Amino acid sequence: MKIGILQCDDVHDRLQPAHGNYPQMFADALRLVLPDCGLSVFRVLDGELPDTVDVCDAWLITGSKFGVNDGLPWIDALCGFVRTLWQQHRPLLGVCFGHQLMAKALGGTVMKSEKGWGVGLSFNQVIERKPWMQPFQSNLDLLVSHQDQVVMLPPQGEVLASSEFCPYYLIQYGDCFLSVQGHPEFCSDYCRALIEMRAAALPAARVRAGLASLSAAPDSRLMMQWIVQFMQAAAERAVSV
Repeated sequence: MKIGILQCDDVHDRLQPAHGNYPQMFADALRLVLPDCGLSVFRVLDGELPDTVDVCDAWLITGSKFGVNDGLPWIDALCGFVRTLWQQHRPLLGVCFGHQLMAKALGGTVMKSEKGWGVGLSFNQVIERKPWMQPFQSNLDLLVSHQDQVVMLPPQGEVLASSEFCPYYLIQYGDCFLSVQGHPEFCSDYCRALIEMRAAALPAARVRAGLASLSAAPDSRLMMQWIVQFMQAAAERAVSV
């Protein structure tokens, strides 16, 4: 399977020597569960979009420091590409910013949460079990770094995992779109470095809680396994259409 990474940001220069950039994070995480996958990177933040939806079997939208409501031309263009993927039943995964952009592109609403920043490890409950969730577990704990959230679900969306802090945490749209607020490509060391770098801009109590949460293990590899199984099934359906 060939996956197209729609890159919407770069890791901060200060953190790249130790942790790499977003495409490498996703490549490392994906190849733990799908060693032979092919990857192509499109720097959407620089205005680079694929010519057609057919150049890859499945697509992935990364996180970003930008917000989906920033009104930037490349964000509007990406929303259009997402709607094209939806119309043509092509597999798409969205992570954090990608999760929010998919919701907006399909008619939902995204806003800065009145609950403030989510940082560290988020603890969520799976509320709808799907066949691709193998092996299954009822909790889904992933690393996060966000202040925007989906606050109104598009009509096509179904919430699969949720928490009090983030009710629309994991969303499936039909049988070809999946998105998640958390970061299965992050490792705890990178998340810790990110919190520490941003500490001056965050409430002190949120920083302490976020750092303390990193003592628990994230379900990053399990989530990536679920993602791959969802994408493989969606890609097979797309070929048969």
